[in-house]
Amino acid sequence: DHDLMKPKGSHRLRKCPYLQRQNACQRITDANMFALISLPPGMDKAEWLASNTVAFFNHINLFSSALSEFCTPSTCPTACGPGNMVYFWTDDHGRKLKCSAPLYFDYAMSYIQELLTDEDVFPTKAGATFPTGFIFLVQKVFLLLLRTLAHIYWSHYSEVLALDMHPHLNTLFSHLTLFCQQHSLLEPEDMKPLQDLINPPQNTEESFN
Repeated sequence: DHDLMKPKGSHRLRKCPYLQRQNACQRITDANMFALISLPPGMDKAEWLASNTVAFFNHINLFSSALSEFCTPSTCPTACGPGNMVYFWTDDHGRKLKCSAPLYFDYAMSYIQELLTDEDVFPTKAGATFPTGFIFLVQKVFLLLLRTLAHIYWSHYSEVLALDMHPHLNTLFSHLTLFCQQHSLLEPEDMKPLQDLINPPQNTEESFN
């Protein structure tokens, strides 16, 4: 990926509290996730993707906003995820920008918000058609949302635990990754940094690919 810098050496040098069983198993609901992610009979797939994209954005934006006081240029000088994977923002001119986490995710949320409020991309009027290449824009949105959660897991999990928000985070993450798998929205490479959370080591035979 052109907007990633992969860390040297093993990411397993650091113990991840979010992988500890007592934390990872916590959820806010026992609802059947597969029922939540499947395309309802008779519904247009683009409309289903659009409504879920809006919902995931609202939930994740709200969740990350609750942690904004802990994510500052001094605490998070680079936008990073598991294994100290660094995320670069690509501007309108194609330049890669290495920026602090709050700036990166501000760019990301602003970009998504702009897309979601663009009637030519996410039409709300009855009978309107979705643009050619809509799926690629949706994939970009979900990649940015995944990176938002990845940064929270990697850099702010202690605050999440202290605020007792980990069941909510785990539920959001599980719902997002299942939805992306069901509708082919993310590449396996995108999910790889959080693969241990998607597939705990004791269940590695249950592949998400």
